[in-house]
Amino acid sequence: MRGTGNWVQRIRRQADEDNMGRLADDALKAAVANDGYWGGGWTEILDLLRALSAEQRTRLADALVERHHSVGEGSVARGNALTLLAVVSRDLPGDRLAAERLRQLEELGRKHTFWYETRLDELVEAELAAGRRPSPAVVAVVRRTAMDAYRVTGLGNLVKRLPEPPVLNVGEAWAEQAMKDAPGPDWQALLAHLPTATASKPSAKWDKQARDLIEALGAERVRVAALSWVALVGRPRTFPLDAPTYGANLNDAYDPYNADALRGLAWLVSLLPPHPDTARALGALVETSLKKVAGVGPRNPKVANAGVIALSRVDSEPALAELARLATRVTYKATAKLVDGALEARATALGLSREEIEELAVPAYGLDEVGHTRRVLGETTALVEVQGTRAVLGWRNATGKAVKSVPAAVRRDHAEELKELKAAVKDIDKMLSAQAERLDRQLLARRTWAYGTWRERYLDHPLVGTLARRLLWTVDGTPVGFADGELRTLTDDPVTGGAEVALWHPVGREPAEVVAWRDWLERHEITQPFKQAHREVYLLTDAERATGTYSNRFAAHFVRQHQFHSLAAIRGWRNKLRLCVDDEAPPATRELPQWGLRAEYWIEGDGQYGDDTTESGSYLRLRTDQVRFYPIDAPENWAHCHGGEYRMWLGPDDDPVEPLPLTEIPPLVLSEVLRDVDLFVGVASVGNDPTWQDGGPGGRFQEYWTSYGFGDLTETAQTRRVLLERLIPRLAIADRCTLEGRFLHVKGERHTYRIHLGSGNILMSPDDRYLCIVAKSGAGEPQAGYLPFEGDRMLAVILSKAMLLADDLAITDPTILSQL
Repeated sequence: MRGTGNWVQRIRRQADEDNMGRLADDALKAAVANDGYWGGGWTEILDLLRALSAEQRTRLADALVERHHSVGEGSVARGNALTLLAVVSRDLPGDRLAAERLRQLEELGRKHTFWYETRLDELVEAELAAGRRPSPAVVAVVRRTAMDAYRVTGLGNLVKRLPEPPVLNVGEAWAEQAMKDAPGPDWQALLAHLPTATASKPSAKWDKQARDLIEALGAERVRVAALSWVALVGRPRTFPLDAPTYGANLNDAYDPYNADALRGLAWLVSLLPPHPDTARALGALVETSLKKVAGVGPRNPKVANAGVIALSRVDSEPALAELARLATRVTYKATAKLVDGALEARATALGLSREEIEELAVPAYGLDEVGHTRRVLGETTALVEVQGTRAVLGWRNATGKAVKSVPAAVRRDHAEELKELKAAVKDIDKMLSAQAERLDRQLLARRTWAYGTWRERYLDHPLVGTLARRLLWTVDGTPVGFADGELRTLTDDPVTGGAEVALWHPVGREPAEVVAWRDWLERHEITQPFKQAHREVYLLTDAERATGTYSNRFAAHFVRQHQFHSLAAIRGWRNKLRLCVDDEAPPATRELPQWGLRAEYWIEGDGQYGDDTTESGSYLRLRTDQVRFYPIDAPENWAHCHGGEYRMWLGPDDDPVEPLPLTEIPPLVLSEVLRDVDLFVGVASVGNDPTWQDGGPGGRFQEYWTSYGFGDLTETAQTRRVLLERLIPRLAIADRCTLEGRFLHVKGERHTYRIHLGSGNILMSPDDRYLCIVAKSGAGEPQAGYLPFEGDRMLAVILSKAMLLADDLAITDPTILSQL
C-alpha cells in the first residue's frame, strides 16, 4: 500500500461506499505514508475529497474532528487532521477546530517558509473563509513562501487575496517602524509601491509613480522618514524565527519580501533632492546588505546593488564620494562591478580617467586645513582633528579650556550642527580607511602625477593630506618626505617644486637608503598609514630560480578558507569559495592590467564533509600550493575543489599558454604579489591559532601547527624583528626582554617566556611548555610609544603578551594562571 495509486483507489472506494469514518482513517493514514506532503500524485486524493458532496464533506469533517481529539497533544496526526479538515470544509457551515487551527497558524508564523506540498496554505484559506484576517506573522510567511520560484501559482493567488495592512512583513525593525510612521493613505500608497521594485533597475514608469507619491507627501518629509527607516536596516529581528534543523539560520538575513521593498526604498530616496545624509545612508545600506550570514553568504546582494544604482543616480559630491569609498571596500563581485561601472560612467561623462575621478571624489567633510577644522557654536568651539586613522571631536569653552563632553548649551541650541559634526567624524573615519587602502594599491599601479595636481589632490587635500604627508614620494626622482610643514629630502633640505611625482617604494633601492629613511621617519616621529619604508621586499630565491616558472615559498600551508577569501578580496584578488562537492574552480588570481600580467595562487579544499566543512558544505580550510604568473589574457587554469592537477581551460580557438619564468617578472610585481600571499598565510594560517596546540580535528595538523608556530620567520616576521630591535629599548619592560633568533624572550617572576615573532605563540621555561594566551578580538594596541607604521596586528599581540608576562605575578586570569 505504499504507492499513491493504491491510496487513491482505497479512498475512492470508501467514498463510493459512503463510509466517511473509514475515509477519514484512510486519509490520515495516507498523510502518514506521504509524511504530510501532498505533492505529485498525492494531489489526486485532495481532489477526490473536494469533489465529495457537501453532505459527505460535512460528515467527513465531523469524523476528522473526532480523530483530532482522539490523539494526544503534539501528535503529527493532529496537524494532518487540521489540514485535511481545512480542505474539505471550506464552504461548509460552522468553524470546526478554529482555536486549534489558530494555534497551528501561530506556529506557522514562526517559520521562515513552508513547503507548499504540506498544504498549510489551506489553514490560511480556512481563516479567510471564516472572515478572519490571518496574523501579520502568518501573512509574512505566506508571502515569503510564495516568492520561491519553485512554488505553484496557487500560492501566489492566495497572496493577492490576503488583506492589507500589513503592507510590509513584520519582524524587521525598519519595516515595522515604516508601517508605524505611515498611517495615512498617501503614506500607505508609498509603502505599497516599494515592494514592486522587483527588476534589476527602476523603470521610467516606476520612477514616475514614485515621484507622484513623493510630491503628494513632500520631499523633505519623505527624506526624513525614509532615512530613519534605512538606519534601522540590519537590526536584529523583532521576533526570532524558528531555526531549521538543517540549513542556514535565516534570522540574520533579510526578509525576501521586505528586501524588494528595500530596493524600492533605495530607488525612492535617489529621486529626492541631493542631501549628504542620503548618500551616507545609501552607502551604509550597501555595506549592511553585503555582511556575511553563516550558510547564506552576503545578506542580500540585490539590495546592495540597488543601493549602488541609487548612488549612481544622485548627482552630488557626497554620492560620488560614497561610490569611491565603496570601490575600496566592496569585495562581492557583482556589486563591485556595479560600483566600477558607476565610477567609469561618471569619469567618462566628465572626460576624466577612473583614477582621476576617485581622487576628485574625496570630500573634505568640513575640514578647512589638512586634518583640522574648528566650528564656533555660541560660546563653545568644536574642534575636529584627524589623529592617525581616526577623527576626534573635541570641545573648548569660552576661555579656551578643553572640556571632556559636549556642553549642554551646544546640545540645546545647536542640535543640528552637532548632529552634522558627529556624522562628519564617522564619515572621515570610514574614508580614511578607504583612502589608505587605495594609496597602498597605488604602490603597484605605476601612477605618476604632475606636481601641482598632486599637491592639490594629495599633499594639501584636507583629508587625503593626513595620509599623504605620512608617506614617502619622489619628486623628479628625488625621494622626499613631509616634515615641519614642508617637503624635505633625506638631509632635511626643503623641496618647493617639481614636475613629476610618484610614490616611493623600497624595491630597487639600496639597503642603506631604506634604513636611512626609516631613521628619518623615526627622527620626525612619523607613523606611516601602512608599511612603506618598512615594507617587506621579496627577492627571487635560488629555489625559485631552480623551479623556473613557479614559487613554492608559500606552499604546503593550511589556511582558514573564509578568512583567506576575505583577505584576498580586500587585496584585489579574485577567488571562489571551495565547496565539498563535485565541482571545479580556478585558483585565486590577481589581474595586473598595468603590467599585462595575471598572478595565480593555487589552492584546494582540505578534509571531508562534516568536521571539515560548514553546514552548507564550504571547506573550513584550504591547502596552499604554487604561485605562478601568466599573460593577463591567457586561459585560466582550473582544478577540482578537493584537489588534483590544475589544467588550463581551453576554448575551441585557444592554445595552451605556458607560465612565465619568474626571472621575467618585474621585481616590484613579484615582491608585491608575494607580499599579498605572505599576508594571506600569515593571517589565515591555522598555525597562528593559539588554541590549536592539540593539532585541531583528529590531531592531524599537529606537525604543521608546531612547524609554523615555532619555525623559520617569513619576510613579514623578519621585518617585525628588525622593528622590535629598535623598539624594545624604549619600553618600560626593556630590562626583561631580549631578542634571540625567532623569539622575543621575556623574563617574568614565575618563568622565562619565548614569544615567536611570526605566530605569537609562547613557550615557557623550564621545559618549553606551551602557554596558551588568546588575544582579545579588537583589543587596542598596547602603549608602546612611537611606532613607525600602522596595521601590524601581530606586532600589537606580541607586545601585549610581553607586557603581560613581564609582570606575571599580577596575572589574575584563571585560564592563564592554571598553566603557569
